[in-house]
Amino acid sequence: MPRGKLITLEGVEGAGKTSQLERAAAHLSEGGVAVATAREPGGTAVGEQVREVLLSRENASMTPLAELYLYLAARAQLVAEVVAPALAAGTFVLLDRYVHSTLAYQGYGLGVDLGGTSPEENLAKLRELCRATVGDAWPDLVIVLDVEAEVGFARLAGETPDRIESRDVEFHRRVRDGFLALAAQEPERVAVVNAAPPEGEVFAAVKAALASVL
Repeated sequence: MPRGKLITLEGVEGAGKTSQLERAAAHLSEGGVAVATAREPGGTAVGEQVREVLLSRENASMTPLAELYLYLAARAQLVAEVVAPALAAGTFVLLDRYVHSTLAYQGYGLGVDLGGTSPEENLAKLRELCRATVGDAWPDLVIVLDVEAEVGFARLAGETPDRIESRDVEFHRRVRDGFLALAAQEPERVAVVNAAPPEGEVFAAVKAALASVL
């Protein structure tokens, strides 16, 4: 049986990943494609518990390294329980965040120190950690829903921000810059979609990106 495809939706807070993932899953299903969806962190009983720890504002003292390894732990569980079995069964897996969020948030946003002698070396080490965590379950397609950090936050107005959302706008600008840098490094894998227009227009671009793996 042919291996399924792994598709991830990425972007800053308020970019619209969840709604676009739902639309993408429905579109693929209507086309006769077997689809599984999950969010990160989460998607498993273990992962959902880790999610609560990561996003709780009570854990404001969490260090960048602790944050990183908690994300990787939740991901390892998700790959073992959900992603790898689904791909092996020929199912398309759609994920709301995955490895490129780690590279953007913990790498570019936090500048996590993994013992490298430069930011570039730390990012390379971070990519290696992500590879070791997911094994063969590397994304076939990454769709970055791109909006300015301020636009994303405006969409979240009225909601209580979690620990990550509570960081200053400069952090979220670095995250956005990180996603765009990653896209430039992997143009054959990462598609950048302007997420500022109305939801339907954004999905038209998402659907065009999906065509590349069908």
